Amino acid sequence: MREAVEAAIRRLEAGDIEEAAVLEEICFGDEGWSSGDFADTLKLDYAYYLCAVVEGRLVGLAGARLIAGDAYISNVSVHPEMRRQGLAYKVMQELLRLLEENGAAAYTLEVRSRNKAAIGLYEKLGFKSEGLRKDFYTAPKDDAIIMWKR
Repeated sequence: MREAVEAAIRRLEAGDIEEAAVLEEICFGDEGWSSGDFADTLKLDYAYYLCAVVEGRLVGLAGARLIAGDAYISNVSVHPEMRRQGLAYKVMQELLRLLEENGAAAYTLEVRSRNKAAIGLYEKLGFKSEGLRKDFYTAPKDDAIIMWKR
């Protein structure tokens, strides 16, 4: 890991939507969320989305929906230039704290089976593999590992 970068972690706001969509496109191409996806989600009272800001630039985000005590983590993105500096870990720690504070008892997410860095991050945060979704991702084709933290 490179030296940790100082980032402000805060709630994602309506004014961040375009920048968040660009980050998702950089990270995930066509599978990333659009500005419309973020706009719709931020209207939900059970959605919790955080972003990492460095020198005024949105460089990371993580978000989840919390329903009946289960938090489904739908997005974790860090700009490629900012990876391996602890940003994803920092944003995820804060997201998990916020979710717990709001009643989460369990957390789940899907991750590409080939994304060893992300799998390592989630394991470091206490997630464990509990299943597989065959051919879940399309570009490129890959299975999703279903991970839970209970």
